[in-house]
Amino acid sequence: MARKMKSMDGNNAAAHVSYAFSEVAAIYPITPSSPMADFVDQWSANGLKNIFGTRVKVVEMQSEAGAAGAVHGSLGTGALTTTYTASQGLLLMIPNMYKIAAEQLPCVFHVSARTVSTHALNIFGDHSDVMACRQTGFAMLCEGNVQEVMDLSPVAHLAALTGKVPFINFFDGFRTSHEIQKIAVWDYKDLAEMCDMDAVKAFREHALNPEHPHMRGSHENGDTFFQHREACNQYYDALPEVVESYMDKINAKLGTDYKLFNYYGAPDADRVIIAMGSICDVAEEVIDYLNAHGEKVGLIKVRLYRPFKAERLLEAIPATCKKIAVLDRTKEPGAQGEPLYLDVVTALANAGKTDIQVIGGRYGLGSKDTPPASVFAVYSELKKDEMKRQFTIGIVDDVTGLSLPEDKNCPNTAAEGTIECKFWGLGGDGTVGANKNSIKIIGDHTDKYVQAYFQYDSKKTGGVTISHLRFGDKPIKSPYYINKADFVACHNPSYITKGFPIVRDVKPGGVFMINCQWTPEELAHHLDAASKRYIAENNIQLYTIDAIDLAQKIGMGKRTNTILQSAFFSLAKVLPEEDAIKYMKEKATQSYSKKGMDIVEMNHKAIDAGATAYVKVDVPADWANAEDVVTEHNLEGKPELVKQVKNILFPVDKMDGDSLPVSAFMDHVDGEFELGAAAYEKRGVAVAVPTWDSAKCIQCNNCAYVCPHATIRPFALTEEEAKNAPAAAKIVPVKAGKGKGVYQFTMAISPLDCMGCGVCVSVCPEKVQAIKMVPQEEELAQQDVFDYCVSKVSEKKELQTADVKGSQFRKPLLEFSGSCAGCAETSYARLVTQLFGDKMYISNATGCSSIWGNPGATNPYCTNAEGKGPAWCNSLFEDNAEHGFGMYLGQKAIRDSLIEKTKALIAVEWTNADLKAAAQKYLDTVNDLEANAAATKAYVAALEENVATVDELAQVPQFAEHAAELKAKGEKYCDCDACALGADILSKKDYLSKKSVWIFGGDGWAYDIGFGGVDHVLASGEDVNIFVFDTEVYSNTGGQASKASNIGQVAQFAAAGKETKSKSLAEIAMSYGYVYVAQVAMGANAAQTLKAIQEAEAYHGPSLIIGYAPCEMHSIKGGMQNCQKEMKKAVDCGYWNMFRFNPAAEKKFTLDSKAPAGGYQEFLMNEARYSRLTREFPERATVLFAKNEENAKERYEHLLKLVEMYDK
Repeated sequence: MARKMKSMDGNNAAAHVSYAFSEVAAIYPITPSSPMADFVDQWSANGLKNIFGTRVKVVEMQSEAGAAGAVHGSLGTGALTTTYTASQGLLLMIPNMYKIAAEQLPCVFHVSARTVSTHALNIFGDHSDVMACRQTGFAMLCEGNVQEVMDLSPVAHLAALTGKVPFINFFDGFRTSHEIQKIAVWDYKDLAEMCDMDAVKAFREHALNPEHPHMRGSHENGDTFFQHREACNQYYDALPEVVESYMDKINAKLGTDYKLFNYYGAPDADRVIIAMGSICDVAEEVIDYLNAHGEKVGLIKVRLYRPFKAERLLEAIPATCKKIAVLDRTKEPGAQGEPLYLDVVTALANAGKTDIQVIGGRYGLGSKDTPPASVFAVYSELKKDEMKRQFTIGIVDDVTGLSLPEDKNCPNTAAEGTIECKFWGLGGDGTVGANKNSIKIIGDHTDKYVQAYFQYDSKKTGGVTISHLRFGDKPIKSPYYINKADFVACHNPSYITKGFPIVRDVKPGGVFMINCQWTPEELAHHLDAASKRYIAENNIQLYTIDAIDLAQKIGMGKRTNTILQSAFFSLAKVLPEEDAIKYMKEKATQSYSKKGMDIVEMNHKAIDAGATAYVKVDVPADWANAEDVVTEHNLEGKPELVKQVKNILFPVDKMDGDSLPVSAFMDHVDGEFELGAAAYEKRGVAVAVPTWDSAKCIQCNNCAYVCPHATIRPFALTEEEAKNAPAAAKIVPVKAGKGKGVYQFTMAISPLDCMGCGVCVSVCPEKVQAIKMVPQEEELAQQDVFDYCVSKVSEKKELQTADVKGSQFRKPLLEFSGSCAGCAETSYARLVTQLFGDKMYISNATGCSSIWGNPGATNPYCTNAEGKGPAWCNSLFEDNAEHGFGMYLGQKAIRDSLIEKTKALIAVEWTNADLKAAAQKYLDTVNDLEANAAATKAYVAALEENVATVDELAQVPQFAEHAAELKAKGEKYCDCDACALGADILSKKDYLSKKSVWIFGGDGWAYDIGFGGVDHVLASGEDVNIFVFDTEVYSNTGGQASKASNIGQVAQFAAAGKETKSKSLAEIAMSYGYVYVAQVAMGANAAQTLKAIQEAEAYHGPSLIIGYAPCEMHSIKGGMQNCQKEMKKAVDCGYWNMFRFNPAAEKKFTLDSKAPAGGYQEFLMNEARYSRLTREFPERATVLFAKNEENAKERYEHLLKLVEMYDK
């Protein structure tokens, strides 16, 4: 049967199949599964019909638990229903999964299998999530590559219907899910032919319906539950044969040979690997190589994992097999082995097969790459007489010694003739998007097979991305990173200046292209000696291209991707140049039309320009003898932090974390890292950075106030500090306020930490314009100035006033984060740390703010000169409010006990009078954050002065004997009532001062999945602060609609524009009457934002601040440089309202927004999240946008009524 060939990833393939068999999809966004739901939503919005002739009804729920509940309910009424999930999301569904399976409801959960969060969050792939579902009663079907996902996903749907058992259909997240392959695609007619419509009819007839009512979900006692539970056994016994029958139907249609367990390799193999998932394709490549070189090895691919049909496994094992290695992609601490290993051992034992030795290994946790070297190592281990019973591959375990040795120079096993290309980009520069288009162009317009995979670091936009592209005339397996490429491109010059070993990825004779603004002489200066030698010794064809300046000229700003894509096609010669340009332009139109035709036209210009913009560099002969320059990392700082930076951060920053052994993490077993590591990165990724004109500056500090990454900061210097500053420092007298005539002033800028967003330029008063953007290299001398100011210039407390200007003389305790350039979230969070950071607990919801807030070993939260700073922790997505509340309760319980002991200490007759006074001062200020900090300091000093040690007690003659007794017992302090209380209090002195507890998260958390917790914590009446970064969309998972999304907004799961208005979280909180509530927009009114944060902390009760946070997902015209300006536009036109509700104030409700000034529709059209609807659904856009504006008017009128109501 001939099928159409298309280039797509595993998520797309699964969505294609599931759409055919589904009538309802209840969904919730989670990486890496969200694209499946988004495809289904888009297809439904555009009218695609399933095999039943209807469009799939897609509904986004508030959480995965809610989605599972909706699936359960929908199935119960007779609609074929599915969902898409992974990781913690799948685990939240488990309770309903037990119910769905027990009620024999035929559904399929499509899972891009992903790591479950443990010591750290990991959004990448392994099987820890699906393995947690083994006893739910769901069958489990696994695919190993994109073609298998397309071919076998129907089996899950078809067998669920006939077998009356629901399925988890899973494949490797962030490998198969996101790997693009050219595959054969099912026609829905063929799927319909295989569907048992009698089973569908029977399912509907058995569904709950008032026309023929039944009841489900009863409660049973111990007398009947057990035997009732056993009644389902026959269905699980029969299911493997049902699955086989549908595999046979598919085999008949496609000419394939899918089985429950497929064997691949020598028929007389003596060594066999058993595994499931994408590693099977790696193993097949290695098997082909080894068997061609005289060895006899094989592989058993597990397809149906539950129910586990042991007889079929035994049939698949060659009779000659002596040794088996079972590979599991999960870790079960404390177990005798991982799940698949135990299943295999049990199957062999039950069959009485004692002549086969079985060992088990772990691989690929958290998407750890598993290249051929790892599989070679397993087969080598199986050769040994004494094998490791348990082992790991892909890592170096120098602690427990479980890892197998691997040969990194093992043979290349990829299909002969495969062309391999590798692109190093910067997150947000469009490199990944361009390469997705490139591989689809090659796949769709040539006869070649293609593969694309994309590797990321843990930053947001601005992080490292690596695109791995393969194409060739033979089918491509190779689900692992490219290490030797025919073509390598470095799209960001900072990777060269930082010494990334990129060029060593190039095969001898291959092409290396660098995007930079350098002359050949400057290139020679920036390239390290090892790279020069490699280029010269391996005849590397070296090219440079200045896409940076070209993009600026065309009007594309920092987005160089299209220019570089065009250069790649020109150099790679994979297509005739005219065809390549034509197809690139078609893809550009398809990709960017939603952002406007002006963007499309710019990309077309970029394609034309890029085709000829590169320049070949003649490699000097002396590069072959380039000598290494030894650079010492003489780092200053806390020893533990310096060790962390050297041993973990630096390798990770160069994308070399794979080389780190287990021992590197022994100081961090529990996942705890030191604060302040981000300051050592100095990534230097910004092409343009701000320069400060000291003569024009009015010293308002607005630029520092909005800077997302804290890379521009004002400093007041004494004469001595000014005198010792680096020569490049621009220093002028303080112009106004307390510092005038006393201090000098500078605005220090860190060019190597700056992300180049330009927000500082946009907020500098128009009449002043003291800041402009210049090439980074022009400002490099300012790095020493910045470093000097941070480390040598003291804080001037008297300048740290409560206004905008004064707030910026406080040290930010959030700096250089991994957030996107221009990010509003970090500006808010940074400001909170400037006010309260040395006293803060932060509980952070999973999402953007946790990803930029705590990438492994790279913490951007930092400490002050005293070593104090935010104590930060992430629990989960859904329970962040509860987790933060728990942090509050824990520290409060300890502090309350100390307060009681302090009262008892004062009551002791002989307690020293000065100590009593200090203790009373402490009690008097116990609820005042600032005053209590000073009182606590004095109190601790008095305790340390007055609590007598045993040695001090021995100096008093009448107590000398008692002191000796205490010393003999090992006591340190006098045991009188006063000293005993004092010593006890001192042992917990870190809990004495009042702390500021903050709960951070985005709108997806606060409005949706975590809303119940937010509501409960606010209702508690306790003194906690919640700050919601409201981007009106699920930003971290790719832009799905949340309940904060507004009418007409286009987002994933709202492809045709959201129909309902945003939820008024603020008013829900205000309804309690005792919760402080504020809505703020920093760029609209900086003073109001600052005041709200200060009022929230000062209020002795719960507080909620909702900060409007424009996001990359909004696609603002002009980019995120205009983030703060966009906030002002939103407030001015009435789209966003600013107000404060303070139950403790005389005037409880203050409306800080003025009446809407018009321009509402212009505001909407300034952001592609709205304007794209006018191109895709123009009539609907007109209706929804009008509704949006009308709702805004009604909202403002309502707020005016609140003013009147509270004034009364």
